[in-house]
Amino acid sequence: MTSSEESRKVDGFLRKEKKWKSEFEKLRQIVLDCGLTEDFKWMHPCYTLDGKNIVLIHGFKKYCALLFHKGALLKDPDQILIQQTENTQAARQIRFTNVQEIMDMEKTLKTYIHNAMEVEKAGLEVEFKKTSEYTVPEELKSKFDEMPELKTAFESLTPGRQRAYLFYFSGAKQSKTRNSRIEKYTQKILDGKGLND
Repeated sequence: MTSSEESRKVDGFLRKEKKWKSEFEKLRQIVLDCGLTEDFKWMHPCYTLDGKNIVLIHGFKKYCALLFHKGALLKDPDQILIQQTENTQAARQIRFTNVQEIMDMEKTLKTYIHNAMEVEKAGLEVEFKKTSEYTVPEELKSKFDEMPELKTAFESLTPGRQRAYLFYFSGAKQSKTRNSRIEKYTQKILDGKGLND
């Protein structure tokens, strides 16, 4: 099931694709066979059920993938779901390096897609870690002590913006770099803006 406008966007995306074209086409066929609606979001083919995101097709340098938006809730008897990064909470990928792998796994992929559809129909939600469960780097704590208004501004940000800053600041290995990042973004935090605003 597809809207013609969204299908045209996916067709255009596939026409421009060089590296993973045949893999994407096969994944598209498998997903559509499962009865999902084709959409185009985040510059990629995305497949929905009653307007809710189920899977996304995307490619990287070394692999292409079928990304399940609520993959953390899926049964994974074949141990093929991959957490893209340690900070990814909900999504999981199944990765491929060639079209033959996809063809060999077609039945399994359809089972996983149907499982994802059942998770969505049941209204299940991924329990996200609360922002308070993330570690605040010592350098940021010091800056909060030095500038109480920064702490107030930080706590006024949305949880997603707070997490983005905590990930970014904590991602630096050296204290000097963490301090430099905090200095650079202090004004943005005071202005109530997120890392990427």
